[in-house]
Amino acid sequence: MTTIDDALERDLTIRDLDWRVFPDGTERDVFGAPSGGLARVRLGEASAPRVVLVPGVAGSKEDFVLLFPVLAAAGYRVESYDLAGHYESAGAGPANLDPPRTSYDYALFVDDLVAILEDGGPAHVLGYSFAGLVTELALVARPDLFLSLTLMSAPPATGQVFRGVKHIGPISDMPPHRAAGLILWGIRYNLNRTPPGRIAFVRERLGVTGRACIDDVVGLMMAMPDIAADVAATDVPKLIAVGQQDLWPQSQHDAYARRIGARVATYPTGHAPCETAPHQLARDMLRLFADAR
Repeated sequence: MTTIDDALERDLTIRDLDWRVFPDGTERDVFGAPSGGLARVRLGEASAPRVVLVPGVAGSKEDFVLLFPVLAAAGYRVESYDLAGHYESAGAGPANLDPPRTSYDYALFVDDLVAILEDGGPAHVLGYSFAGLVTELALVARPDLFLSLTLMSAPPATGQVFRGVKHIGPISDMPPHRAAGLILWGIRYNLNRTPPGRIAFVRERLGVTGRACIDDVVGLMMAMPDIAADVAATDVPKLIAVGQQDLWPQSQHDAYARRIGARVATYPTGHAPCETAPHQLARDMLRLFADAR
């Protein structure tokens, strides 16, 4: 699924850009979710089949800027939003729930996603990294809202998912606050050597994303329930999309794909195929959507 083709050639031409700028015609609004107002963007005909792209921890809807025009041009209504506590949804969180809660938990993120999906009907859903865990939980809770599921760079594990991460797995059992600090340090100091425009935006985004939210999310990733059998039992096509240099080894992604009945697409990139291989990712997602039909 990842041979040298036109998609790869187009991905090789990607240059640095202003990640705040979505394609012309993109609609912006604030969606009233259970946890509060979530900043949302949408592109494509309102009557077209939906694709909902869910960003991961410390991420935002802007992570999908390059994927938006490709999927919209293929005839889909493409949507994304900032998770509660993140970037332009920083004001959303557990204090807004009824009754209020003191910390971010899986139920908060799942309920927000379910509300987004109910606002328009079933969709093809992509969950990026941490959001892959959220989308799996939402799929099991409300399979009627999913046309397909793509897990992009999602942890291929349950329980303490960081134990499987390359190199740091053996030392990953630490308090969530400390683990979150190390993750944020690596992002701020650009250990992945992302281009100047990208890292500038990432640092700006981190400046408004709540640290308490990041700590809570990292804690959630250390306690993911094992729902693989329930995910496998759902009758929707599934895709695991990862880079060759992802945080988790390819063998773990392959094994998890077998557990949940997913196909696997691997790209010559790292943890963010949506940034560096959007045309290849879109190509394989479109194939998945065809299976759903």
